[in-house]
Amino acid sequence: MASIKLKGIVIAENNMGDYDKMLTILTPNYGKISCVAKGARRPQSALLAGTQLFCFGEYLMYKGTNTYHINSCETIEIFYNLRTDLDKLKYAIHINKIIQDVTEENENCYKILQLFLNTLYTISEMDKDKDFVLSVFKFRLLCILGFTPRILKCTSCKEEKNLTKFSIKDNGFKCEVCGRQDKSVIDMSESTKSAILYTVSAPPKKLFSFNLKDESLREFELITKIYFNEKLEKEYKLEELF
Repeated sequence: MASIKLKGIVIAENNMGDYDKMLTILTPNYGKISCVAKGARRPQSALLAGTQLFCFGEYLMYKGTNTYHINSCETIEIFYNLRTDLDKLKYAIHINKIIQDVTEENENCYKILQLFLNTLYTISEMDKDKDFVLSVFKFRLLCILGFTPRILKCTSCKEEKNLTKFSIKDNGFKCEVCGRQDKSVIDMSESTKSAILYTVSAPPKKLFSFNLKDESLREFELITKIYFNEKLEKEYKLEELF
């Protein structure tokens, strides 16, 4: 059978038999794929490192009847700090659950994979508030999934100034006057508004290159949480690992 080479990140791993693994790998062009890694759990296996959760690598494989079979892999990034810090690992696992929910087989997942990798890198390697990172990830993911809010003018009267409210019901900014008639609005400061504008439009590699503090951070997290859960029709809670 013809072999193919794919880059991807392991988002699920399960043991099979005595030494094998069944993996789910998120790839840019094929979406989620199921892969068998023969002998990956043997101590001396060449597949040992590349078949761990959150490993991003390049995989040489062939397609069987129902699954792919991995011949070899070359690790690119293993996000080591996620494995040594339980708090970082907790956030990574939470984000991974969301990624599993919003991705499918045989779909283009390039932008989602790019966001996932940048988010994991930020959590693993940078000293940023993890709740802030999570909120930025969620808001940007909604944009990729087609839920980009209307942020250039009031969703009701089209006013471009005095945009001080975020409407969950009408998916975007509202002016002070129109906001009074919408029970779903959340107040936002100028800093929160700027954060939303930046999160929607920033280049992928610079997505996390800003900070929010205190009240603005709480506003941003609240807007993101409610908007995210409402659009995905599911409440995501950050749970303790143990």
